[in-house]
Amino acid sequence: MGSEPRVVIVGGGIGGLFAANALLHHGIRATLFEQAPELGEVGAGVFLTPNGVRHLNRVGLGPAIEQAGARIGAGSQYHRQDGTFVAPILTTDSHGWNAVYGMHRADLVTMLAERLPADAVHTGHRCTGIEQDERCAQVRFANGVTVEADAVVAADGIHSVLQSHVVEPSPPVYSGSVAYRGLVAHERVPSWPTGSSLLWMGEDKHFLVYPVRHGALVNYVGFVPTDEQMKESWSAPGDPAVLAAAFAGWDPRVESLLAQVDQTFRWGLYDREPLPTWTRGRLTLLGDAAHPMLPHLGQGANQSIEDGMALAAVLDRADRSRAGQALLSYERVRRERTSTVQRGARANGRRYDSSYDDLAVRDAEIAASVKFRSWIYDHDTLVEAEAAAR
Repeated sequence: MGSEPRVVIVGGGIGGLFAANALLHHGIRATLFEQAPELGEVGAGVFLTPNGVRHLNRVGLGPAIEQAGARIGAGSQYHRQDGTFVAPILTTDSHGWNAVYGMHRADLVTMLAERLPADAVHTGHRCTGIEQDERCAQVRFANGVTVEADAVVAADGIHSVLQSHVVEPSPPVYSGSVAYRGLVAHERVPSWPTGSSLLWMGEDKHFLVYPVRHGALVNYVGFVPTDEQMKESWSAPGDPAVLAAAFAGWDPRVESLLAQVDQTFRWGLYDREPLPTWTRGRLTLLGDAAHPMLPHLGQGANQSIEDGMALAAVLDRADRSRAGQALLSYERVRRERTSTVQRGARANGRRYDSSYDDLAVRDAEIAASVKFRSWIYDHDTLVEAEAAAR
């Protein structure tokens, strides 16, 4: 048996699957356990940005992203609710690398899963807890299975079962808004641009559109205020008529798109306060289990991808006896950055939805936000993690 750490990942979403791919890329085979009977995602889009795409490229997924995604570039814009132009949306890093894509979540999950060995992924395993000592960790599942590992990665989402074994859970913070999400076939709105992202801002609400699947589908998200604290879910059904009414009188482009919506889903928007620690012994947190964030910077998936690459880089320099120390290095590399992005996503949502006496002030803030996005997009967590692991 080799000296590389035995790694168990709990959770088969984008974060867990990418971490398994990044570990495999570094010569470390992980075993992933997912509670659902099969891997999958409900139909919705995910926004990939340069800080995430550079790591997808590193594990060999660049061609698949190009084939399945929709590259987003010139013509991406912010608007007031009536259609008045505000500012361009940044779609490159500061070196001009255009690596922003709209992806169907199911496509991304499928391509991440297909690159893993068939026996590395186990569905139908609901984690119930963990025990650990100086020798190893033991992860327990509801079906009676127990597995041993040198490092356990909790990638089991905002309702993480394992988070409480690391830190006192931080309660979900409700944003006061729900997101209506869905897809419209481009053939139903043939004049819609297939290579750009558009966002409209109004009082207490905003509306985002970008393409997926090479522009064959148009992904929309309508952010609407509500007093109803609904469950965090990708699959709660919504009423297209209620959605259309929420944006009645907005830019005719928004109204024309919503007129084609036959089915929509509602998602309650929650995040959490940044956690003071992610790691305890041989257990660490990743993705939404560590840093759930609002979607107003498009960084949920991208930060999870960064987590996975940083984790793989530090474990690559560790043997089985030093896995716990490597997890602490991973946390040091990632926790401050993700906390900053969490807070930035909150601030951006308030900016999109705030009531301004002078809209020019809000418009200037939107234009100036390019600096923060550049900081996000330019970062290479692999460089930082490799330095931390030396």
